[in-house]
Amino acid sequence: MRLYNKVMLFVWLAAALLSFLAITYMGITEGFRTWVYYYVISLVCAGMYFFRKLMIRRMEKHMEFLENQKKEENK
Repeated sequence: MRLYNKVMLFVWLAAALLSFLAITYMGITEGFRTWVYYYVISLVCAGMYFFRKLMIRRMEKHMEFLENQKKEENK
């Protein structure tokens, strides 16, 4: 599961960066008037990256809590 989480973090970060670069390039070549609205895609991808990172930390803390709780019960 940790490998999957790391891969998905990388995918969202790469999607945010690539979409930002592509939209910026298209904005420069064709004009920002039509392409400025597409920056929402980059923002959503970046938001998913940070949200996923937050949820991974939260899950790891919860798993640690459950392990500690199980150890306390066994004592």
